[in-house]
Amino acid sequence: MTTVPSAHPAVPSADPAAVPESASAWVEIDLSAIRDNVAALSRRAGSAKLMAVVKADAYGHGLVPVATAALEGGADWLGVAQLSEALTLRAAGIDAPLLAWIYPPGADFARAIESNVDIGIGSAVHLAGVVAAAQATGRTARVQLKVDTGLGRGGAFGEFAGFGDFQDLVAAIDRAIADGAIELTGTFSHFAWADAPQHHTVRAQQERFEQAIDYLEARGIRPGLRHLANSAATLTNPTAYYDMVRPGLAIYGLSPVPDLGSSQDFGLREAMSVRARLTLVKRAAAGQGVSYGHEYATTEETVLGLVPTGYADGIPRSAGSKGPIRLGDNTFHIAGRVCMDQVMLDLGPASTAAPGDVVTIIGSADKGEPTAQDWAEAAGTINYEIVTRMGPKLPRVHVGGTA
Repeated sequence: MTTVPSAHPAVPSADPAAVPESASAWVEIDLSAIRDNVAALSRRAGSAKLMAVVKADAYGHGLVPVATAALEGGADWLGVAQLSEALTLRAAGIDAPLLAWIYPPGADFARAIESNVDIGIGSAVHLAGVVAAAQATGRTARVQLKVDTGLGRGGAFGEFAGFGDFQDLVAAIDRAIADGAIELTGTFSHFAWADAPQHHTVRAQQERFEQAIDYLEARGIRPGLRHLANSAATLTNPTAYYDMVRPGLAIYGLSPVPDLGSSQDFGLREAMSVRARLTLVKRAAAGQGVSYGHEYATTEETVLGLVPTGYADGIPRSAGSKGPIRLGDNTFHIAGRVCMDQVMLDLGPASTAAPGDVVTIIGSADKGEPTAQDWAEAAGTINYEIVTRMGPKLPRVHVGGTA
């Protein structure tokens, strides 16, 4: 396995107890969970290939270690949003098939082409930049066509939306293929409501996607790999598998449809744990206000514990007085506001906690620990945001590696 630092500082130890004393909090990533989740999703997808989406520094889990684990788990492709992420993977020695679909004007398409990165194309402007780079390098660019089937985000609209963007783009693609500038390796789209599989837009988008494929084939253009299913569709909608599924959140062991099933219901294991050491423990009198604004006050003489993580580390400020944190066998909730670098816990009058004791902020439901979903509900957001917002100053400890 290639060992390359992720975008976050890494602690070179597989034992969380060996995290340096200077680290008051850290993020632990179980790479064996990543491998197992990818394998489970691949089995679910049957004959369809699997693209593991590792954008946003692998949803905050560490780009290169997670990409490596996903491939070990059976992923056929890797997907990232930013072209820069794709080039980081290539620089790390990862040569698996790789798609990137977001880049600014003037992006380094030549380097992407030379690095054998597939480039998502959603407009004639995108295509023109790639074609120019292909001609300059003398190499054929690998591209994938992004169709906007109704999400109203990236990709080209078809006539169903009252525009002919898709048809014009297909004509330009046809010319570029004939000139040898590009190879079309795939055609893809994205659901608006995949987390609601019975929503009327889901079937409508599939129909539009299939119409786009038919339009390509009627003009003698092979669409390449057809892919539409994200995590939610991979777990709930086999009719959307086509040639490849494209899970992101699910490979990290989180459910994209918590109202339909938990991680455990889908046979997934949470990969991320967030832990911290208590840095201060002290007794407080009854009626003592705690933290800014005194939104929380003790009801009896008690023990307060200081957890050295706050909104600068990714703890949602909106989870004040609600966010769950586990110490030993007990789960407490933040006492009062979330501060920039710390939160407080009311540990109760009989607590024997001491500075240095480890608390779990995010962990595994199987262990009775608070989960990213619990935090999402406390903060009024989604579990995607909880894991991706964990701050870069928290060291990443990758455990369960194979090398």
